[in-house]
Amino acid sequence: MTTATATAANRRAWLTDLPLLLVAAAWGSSYLAAKGVTTAQTVMAVLFLRFALVVPVLVAAGRRRLRTLDGPALRGAGVLGLILAAIFVLETYGVVHTSATNAGLIISLTMIMTPIAESRLSRTPLPRPLAAGAALSVLGVILLTQGAGFTEPSLGDLLMLCAAVARTVHVLAMSRMRGVRDADALSLTTVQLATALAVFALLCAAPGSGAAPWQAAAAFDPGDWLGLVYLAVFCTLLGFFVQMWAVRRTSPSRVSLLLGTEPVWAAATGIALAGDRPGWLGLFGVVLILAGTAWGRTALPQADGS
Repeated sequence: MTTATATAANRRAWLTDLPLLLVAAAWGSSYLAAKGVTTAQTVMAVLFLRFALVVPVLVAAGRRRLRTLDGPALRGAGVLGLILAAIFVLETYGVVHTSATNAGLIISLTMIMTPIAESRLSRTPLPRPLAAGAALSVLGVILLTQGAGFTEPSLGDLLMLCAAVARTVHVLAMSRMRGVRDADALSLTTVQLATALAVFALLCAAPGSGAAPWQAAAAFDPGDWLGLVYLAVFCTLLGFFVQMWAVRRTSPSRVSLLLGTEPVWAAATGIALAGDRPGWLGLFGVVLILAGTAWGRTALPQADGS
């Protein structure tokens, strides 16, 4: 490969990687935003409102494209939407029932789960730099989140572990489902989010689900609505649109590794806005996460530029 070709390939890779890093930053900041608008009694209501803000806009903006989806694409997007709903329910209830330390550490296991699962499915050996980079990143998460101390295993820990598995299944399914490979990304995102919204509506109606969406909305102040709009637009709509767009241009392992920098952005948000102080060991953890991501990134396929 000539120097010019390598430079062009690196440029194409960054055009895919940068949006993923921005999504990781948005998701990292979402913990603080969600904490401001969600309580144990309003989890399902907030999830419903979060998706209800964006789905009608997507349907109105892309109704002509939606008509081009064939049966396999619709079914594939619907399945992805069910997985997406499971991720949000598991993560949200998991955070409520465990410590932020345990939640951040357990969800980061997606960085290791996805490459291992992808290597097994494709029957190819796991590149050593990727394995080492992922392990280094997880070690960094341990150091970053150690300040609050670890709690005994709980129901919340199990829910977060299930969420990490669901994240892995979601990103692998996006790349391997034949029905969605060539379909319009915006239309697929719309169907996914609409499916998840339908699931949340059903769960809101179930007994013991907590406050109804209109009750939660009536209690919101302007700051709560601002936080909800941020979660809906940047962390939900743009986040999952970019993820679906990127996984079709590069590998699921690369997507998960870059999104695995989420704990770094969560820490940065906490330091800047919430006054968190991770200490020198935590800051060293940030360095390890970034180093592990960069190291693992060298072993993964670059964007194809399509």
